[in-house]
Amino acid sequence: MDANRQIYREEAFELLGDLEDALIELEQTPDDRDLIDRIFRAMHTIKGSGAMFGFDDIAAFTHTIETVYHLIREGSLSVDQDLISLTLSSCDQIKAMVEESEGGGQVDTSRNEEISNAFKALIPSESEDLDTRPESSPDLEKDTTTNQTQITYRIRFKPHTNIFANGTNPIPLLNELKDLGDSHVICHLNNLPELTDIDPEACYARWDVILTTSHDINTIRDIFIFVEDISDIDITKIDENSDLDEDDYKRIGEILFDRGDIKLNDLEIMLNRQKRIGEILIESGKVHRSEVQSALAEQEHVRNLRKKRVAQDTTSSIRVASDKLDALVNLVGEMVTMQARLTQIAHQKNDSDLILVSEEVERLTAELRDNAMGIRMLPIGTTFAKFKRMVRDLSTELGKEIDFITEGEETELDKTVIDKLSDPLVHLIRNSIDHGIERPEIRRAAGKPSQGTIELKAEHSGANVLISVHDDGAGLNTEAILKKALEKGLTTPDASLSEKEIHELILAPGFSTAENVTSVSGRGVGMDVVTSSIESFGGTVEISSIKGSGTTITLKLPLTLAIIDGLLVTLGDDFYVIPLGSVVECVELTEKDKKRAHGRHVTKVRDDMVPYIYLREVFVLDGSKPDIEQIVITEINGRRIGFVVDKVIGGHQTVIKNLGKFLKNTQGVSGATIMGDGTVALILDINRLIMHAEDEESMIVQ
Repeated sequence: MDANRQIYREEAFELLGDLEDALIELEQTPDDRDLIDRIFRAMHTIKGSGAMFGFDDIAAFTHTIETVYHLIREGSLSVDQDLISLTLSSCDQIKAMVEESEGGGQVDTSRNEEISNAFKALIPSESEDLDTRPESSPDLEKDTTTNQTQITYRIRFKPHTNIFANGTNPIPLLNELKDLGDSHVICHLNNLPELTDIDPEACYARWDVILTTSHDINTIRDIFIFVEDISDIDITKIDENSDLDEDDYKRIGEILFDRGDIKLNDLEIMLNRQKRIGEILIESGKVHRSEVQSALAEQEHVRNLRKKRVAQDTTSSIRVASDKLDALVNLVGEMVTMQARLTQIAHQKNDSDLILVSEEVERLTAELRDNAMGIRMLPIGTTFAKFKRMVRDLSTELGKEIDFITEGEETELDKTVIDKLSDPLVHLIRNSIDHGIERPEIRRAAGKPSQGTIELKAEHSGANVLISVHDDGAGLNTEAILKKALEKGLTTPDASLSEKEIHELILAPGFSTAENVTSVSGRGVGMDVVTSSIESFGGTVEISSIKGSGTTITLKLPLTLAIIDGLLVTLGDDFYVIPLGSVVECVELTEKDKKRAHGRHVTKVRDDMVPYIYLREVFVLDGSKPDIEQIVITEINGRRIGFVVDKVIGGHQTVIKNLGKFLKNTQGVSGATIMGDGTVALILDINRLIMHAEDEESMIVQ
């Protein structure tokens, strides 16, 4: 039961996230029946599963909400902004109750009663509680005697043998089906074992129900919503007009075959005892044999096509704990290291058989690595959906009209990166709402539509993912930023800064241009959190703004934090790895090139002057250097910067290892990896190296 309760908690959080998304969409399109059905089914599941697994408080609280949305489905109530706000508040309360069951804070029960009473007030006085209405009530009789189109369904309900262990009794489900219309229920006991083999806690029965009702198929599915995972359920529409003559319906053999009660081969054996319809028609001269063959070919073609469609539409998934995935990736990382060692030994021994084995192991390891990393990849839309509620609530609080648009939700990113991404995006979106988008009257005075737009977009870019937050607001105030930067000593009056460099000053710790501290912003911690969080896992932040037109902040993130493609280089006898996603090209650096630059750390690459960082000087390395060194040119935030190394070895699959608590603050190094021969190669943090070089240069200038 504890395991089931934990599963319920996880599914409840997923359902609540989906509920918030659907409610915000419904606020824009209040007549969307699909959204109303989606909300009702989510509430129905939260209530039913909650009652099943001991969350009686959640089941009781959700009951009235479900009733209101049932009335909305029937057209008895309409959707407005107040109802959406009330339902969103109920989602917060359900979330608090779920968290309380995990040891979270105590739930305010008075708030439960307040929300429940607000929903009860929406229910018309003549409408009784839907779950306690007697079968003979006038409303129910009216439903079953209306002149709506009657549809007949065949429902095949086969519970799994362990259904009783989940606290489910199938009989009430059958009774609910009978309440929907005219029905005929048949119980099958052909799977009942011998008496000595019977498990008294197992279910061996299955049922066929023929139901004629005016309700749609979704209403029938709602009855089975709690047992979908522990039952085989098939609902088939078999008749849409109950007024047809009985002779027009299928024959017994066709019905048995449609139901799957008899196999095609067995049916053909029985039918072969008499002549087939095709043979009779050919013998009578009504059709030619080729015409019958054509009809059979058409039948076979359509059947095969439908089989393929069914196979394509059938998908399955399982829920796996994140720590198990992390353990898998760690094991794959160790295997990548061992594979590199095997390859190195094979080439050292120059054994052709061993080389063939190592190449095959390398291929298999690469496939295993890609699959393991693919398992950790999640669509970023799961994070995007959380912000719709925040934008709605915050824009209402600030009196602003905002259209929130998301794009690229299907873009996949490593789960670890996604987990660390939520807080930075919260700060960026809150800043766009508070500082970016103007109030409606100010926008109208500036010739803009009163409703502002915030766009959250994700897209792949090589080995990285770009996430941008764009608003069409006032843009950054360059003068105000520069004034505040001078006050805080972040720059000097004689400093010559470009507009882009001034904009980047807002990333400094404690920087804020807000005059007053509010619940939304003004303390100067938001953009600092964004910068430190993004840079902590190898990302970068880029700002682009046009005054009066809006601001775009782009986050450049690595796809994964576990295994990366790197460029292996050497400095003296030591190995280093530069992340390959940032590398543009490699060029030679000779003594002649250095003299031509007159001691400055720049080089000319195809008519462009590219500055470089001399890594031997940064790491204070002694020893002789080669006559011809190499410059690895990288591109960061649109700038090309080189790193001078002794030699470029080539590409290297890099399994990232932490440096440990004593070395974690080492400047310019983000981690380490183990080579095939057991030696350690340091992974360079090129962002930190560039910042260090800029700080050194500014100190020299001062």
